[in-house]
Amino acid sequence: MTTSTLVAKDVLGIYRPGSSHMVGDGFPVRNLFPSNELDQAVDPFLLLDYAGPQKFEPTDHPRGVGEHPHRGFETVTMMYQGSVAHRDSSGNAGVIGPGDVQWMTAASGVVHEELHEADWAKKGGTFQAIQLWVNLPRYKKMSAPRYQTILKAQIPTIEIAGGAGRLRVIAGACQGYKGPARTVTPIELYDLELVAGGCAEVLLPDGHTAALFVMRGLVSANGSNDAGEAELIVCERGGSSVVIEAREGSLLLILSGQPIREPIARYGPFVMNTKIELVQALEDYKAGKMGHLS
Repeated sequence: MTTSTLVAKDVLGIYRPGSSHMVGDGFPVRNLFPSNELDQAVDPFLLLDYAGPQKFEPTDHPRGVGEHPHRGFETVTMMYQGSVAHRDSSGNAGVIGPGDVQWMTAASGVVHEELHEADWAKKGGTFQAIQLWVNLPRYKKMSAPRYQTILKAQIPTIEIAGGAGRLRVIAGACQGYKGPARTVTPIELYDLELVAGGCAEVLLPDGHTAALFVMRGLVSANGSNDAGEAELIVCERGGSSVVIEAREGSLLLILSGQPIREPIARYGPFVMNTKIELVQALEDYKAGKMGHLS
């Protein structure tokens, strides 16, 4: 990650959260999209919710989101502080803590719940996480569901030259390091931590969507205006170089992916290509075809 002569991905804009709300009783989120109407600019990504950081008091009744369905996309939950327990109607279950990632491919349909992990809830503490929704192409929307628990120890870390920081490869590849996430659409998903004054050039595929979400600090990308906490930098697809400069110690998520370029039809927890498919998804859920939690 050193400065090169590759073509830079120009910055399209910097966006603040378009809405904020509570998901269930455990996830206080600020939404970057779709609330900013960025569907085309961030394709194949559908949603970015930033939960916290917020302190929760101890409780014997874990907070979170109870049983609910999904169809037509993938949910990706990245933990930074706190702990979440997941279980779904396909029989999958897992717990993720700081540095871990949960990648659930809902596809043809899954019912699941996400709650603060019981022991963590009893102690209380600060909760901080990101949830992404990643679209699936039409031919994969009705495929079998899949679930991945990706632990911190499985995610390779690259030290940036000069002690500028470190990058974790969650999905895709960087400098010969391959992320452990199995994705349907080609995706690059990296955590990047930079010290104050640190600089890194990250190479992303030409033609892929590219965006940077700032969780902490103050950064610029390819000479853009500075972006601070809970702001999203969206880049052009053309080019392959993103030079990130940190004005202060910073933590950000880099997301990039191959656009699907298909019609998007949404209704709550379902994302399909047509309204007719959304009606069918709702009918299938009500008929129990996506299962239930016991």
